Amino acid sequence: MAGIPIHCSAVSVVIIRETSHGHHVLLLRRNHTLVGEWCQIAGGIEDGETAWQTAMREVKEETRLVCQQLYSADICEQFYEADRNAISMLPVFVGFVDAGADVTINEEHSEFRWVSFTEALTMVPFAGQRKVLRHVEAEFVQRSPSNHLRIQTP
Repeated sequence: MAGIPIHCSAVSVVIIRETSHGHHVLLLRRNHTLVGEWCQIAGGIEDGETAWQTAMREVKEETRLVCQQLYSADICEQFYEADRNAISMLPVFVGFVDAGADVTINEEHSEFRWVSFTEALTMVPFAGQRKVLRHVEAEFVQRSPSNHLRIQTP
């Protein structure tokens, strides 16, 4: 029976900070894959890692930020990759960081910006990313997230 494989080998993380000017989301401009595009943090799951551990590691590697709170976003980012003839599904996490936390990007990115959700929607290239951002704003900014989604990190 023919079909399309579904791969779940990476995660996506939306980083939020709250300032006196409202909530802002962190976008990074890519250097390697999707060169020049603005994206949230994403990365592959390594052997022995849980998805949430991957999220924490990728945030630290790509930005040197530490999430004060980490949540499951209760949504997956999904897209078809023609070169692999596969559907990729990435569980999405939401990380909250201190308003004054310093971002130091790694070589995977050329620049970063803290932007409003409205601006972020105009910057990201894919409909799936916009869907995730709208969901995160609705469920984590416009309302308090369910405590059941919070991940107790050590």
